[in-house]
Amino acid sequence: MSFIWPAVLILLLVIPLGVAIYVTRERRRRARITATLGPLQPAVAPGGGRGRQIRRRIPAALLVAGMTILVVAMARPESVIGVPRFEGTVVLAFDVSGSMAATDVAPTRMEAAKAAARTFVASQPKSIQIGVVAFSDAGFSVTVPTDDQSAVLAAIDRLGPERGTSIARGILSSMTAIATADRDPEAGYYTNTSPDPNQLPPVVTPGTFAPAAIVLLSDGENNQQPDPIGAARGAADRGIRIFTVGLGTQAGTTLEVEGFRVHSALDESALRQIADITDGTYYAASEPNQLKGIYDDIETRFVIRPEATELTSFIAGAGLGLLALGGLASLLWFGRMP
Repeated sequence: MSFIWPAVLILLLVIPLGVAIYVTRERRRRARITATLGPLQPAVAPGGGRGRQIRRRIPAALLVAGMTILVVAMARPESVIGVPRFEGTVVLAFDVSGSMAATDVAPTRMEAAKAAARTFVASQPKSIQIGVVAFSDAGFSVTVPTDDQSAVLAAIDRLGPERGTSIARGILSSMTAIATADRDPEAGYYTNTSPDPNQLPPVVTPGTFAPAAIVLLSDGENNQQPDPIGAARGAADRGIRIFTVGLGTQAGTTLEVEGFRVHSALDESALRQIADITDGTYYAASEPNQLKGIYDDIETRFVIRPEATELTSFIAGAGLGLLALGGLASLLWFGRMP
């Protein structure tokens, strides 16, 4: 257990002082009674003895314990405990190839992808972990799956068009992000122990990653190896569904990429095939509200995640309970507060 405000614990030193004052007061009270009643005391105060003395101390002990616990609560204790919840994982895989700068979808395919992703993120509950992967001729993780939606939106805002297109790299990187988050939620990609995001995660029992899904936002044009269909089958074998979002138009447009004029059009059939292989669904980016339906298809599983949890309310409740119990006992037994 740790404390957010540990300096407050110094107040615990006041409690022994209060106990000393109480004991001194009780001794003086008994001395006055003895001096006043003298030899008549046993007759005037029947029912005394050791049992009564112990009972007199119980309310005071309860009050001291209650005050001690309340001081501990004021220091705001926290502890890492396992929090049960139903959880799912989604990785947003963004095509950031040069063709995503095309303007056949206003203002550009890239901005349309961002808008569709923001709509999706905003509709997700905290139980869904969302990661961001970008791919062009290679794939890399931008944000590992997290329930911090502000971090996800900030990662989306940083994306911009780059070079060629390898859809398979995006799928492979997404699967690696899912496998890494499942094994270690705090892991990243930029350490010596990080897995290669362009390799398939180890073969596991089918369905191991079933509560996870990939939302692939792309125009579907692929001009780099490996084969995206093979990558999609790898995802299907691991129980990961891919929901594809098509960006662009069938007619397409011509744009300049590194000094060359290139015609780019939406390859809807390729995206539908990837979705079908993994038992996912194809969506058109022109209808971003449909993306909310992806959540209905995401499976969740019961997990226990270690989280730093503040215990102030629980401990304060226990302290107040002891104070109330001590006061009630004193009133019932002696007709006064201790």
